[in-house]
Amino acid sequence: MTDVTHGRPDVGDIFPQMTLSTPDGGEFSTASLAGKPAAVFFYPKDNTPGCTTEAKDFTALASQFADAGVAILGISKDPPESHAKFIAKQALGIPLYSDTPPDAGDGLAETLGIWVEKNMYGRKHMGMERTTFLIGADGRIARVWRKVRVKGHADAVLEAARAL
Repeated sequence: MTDVTHGRPDVGDIFPQMTLSTPDGGEFSTASLAGKPAAVFFYPKDNTPGCTTEAKDFTALASQFADAGVAILGISKDPPESHAKFIAKQALGIPLYSDTPPDAGDGLAETLGIWVEKNMYGRKHMGMERTTFLIGADGRIARVWRKVRVKGHADAVLEAARAL
């Protein structure tokens, strides 16, 4: 069990503290999750088919996560304005945060090792690896899903969240 600075955290590691931007221009600190379990899903891009399905699936289960005492938050590199439009267009009922550090340093995705090189149609670019972390009330990672397949994923996270 270690503190995460850069790398690929795993079960038992402490989830890092970071400040993220909110759609309304404010800030959210992962430190505010202390003492509360949370499901934190990272997704590549607002308003794309897979990301829309994933966000809608978590929204559909939001009340069940709340009943289990587990917060849900979605994070991408999209700017806050994009998140605000995405939330409105898709009628999302979960908070989305922007992993774009104001000081232009590494964000949470880099710290977690999920901002990776991708290859699409022979072109390489950096992008978000769809990953979900279930964090216990103690701030430690209870479960990690990497390279997530969207179908049924939110249900699987809810099942694990209920077991915390």
